[in-house]
Amino acid sequence: MVGVADLYDAAARAGLLTPVKVGTLIVECGFRAPDETVLDGLALSRDYEIEYPAARITLAAGDTVEIAGQPYRVREVIALRDGSECRARLARL
Repeated sequence: MVGVADLYDAAARAGLLTPVKVGTLIVECGFRAPDETVLDGLALSRDYEIEYPAARITLAAGDTVEIAGQPYRVREVIALRDGSECRARLARL
């Protein structure tokens, strides 16, 4: 049976994921930085998120990760679907 980690491995081999450094560990994650209008269209918000297999890393609010040399603080972690995958919302430092 193919698991979530297997899908992430395939996506990493295809170059679709971003390396995320957590301490000394580097994990391939889905990274998003979508633009969204806020304040009734007067400004753009930048919500950074990563998605990753829960078996690879454990993150909690307040942890720090590094993406492309830039540090981010974990704001919130949400388990997705059956809990084998997580989404972490980040704040750029």
